[in-house]
Amino acid sequence: QVQLVESGGGLVQAGESLRLSCTGSGLTFSRYAVGWFRQAPGQEREFVAAITFDGGATFPRDSLKDRFSVSRDNAKNTVYLQITKLKPEDTAVYYCAANPFLKRLAREYEYWGQGTQVTVSS
Repeated sequence: QVQLVESGGGLVQAGESLRLSCTGSGLTFSRYAVGWFRQAPGQEREFVAAITFDGGATFPRDSLKDRFSVSRDNAKNTVYLQITKLKPEDTAVYYCAANPFLKRLAREYEYWGQGTQVTVSS
């Protein structure tokens, strides 16, 4: 059974940093691209970053690259999303998703985690 488990969320102050983790099991994780999405209350799920099986990162827009970075440790079956200089508008549930090929649309991802809440106070 495939499982993706996110961790690392929490309540932080604006300007602080967080590193979210996504750990996979039940699949050959090193062969999958992993995407990160976030969803704020009343909003659609938003693509924020993705990484290929061999570590190539992509972001939907340059403005996110300033504060978001994505990396992976295939030996640990884990992908990380580092967010710096957090803003209140970053408040959302953050999800990771896995697919054999890197995708930007949520509907194209095969497997999903349950999400981790990030709340940024001003």
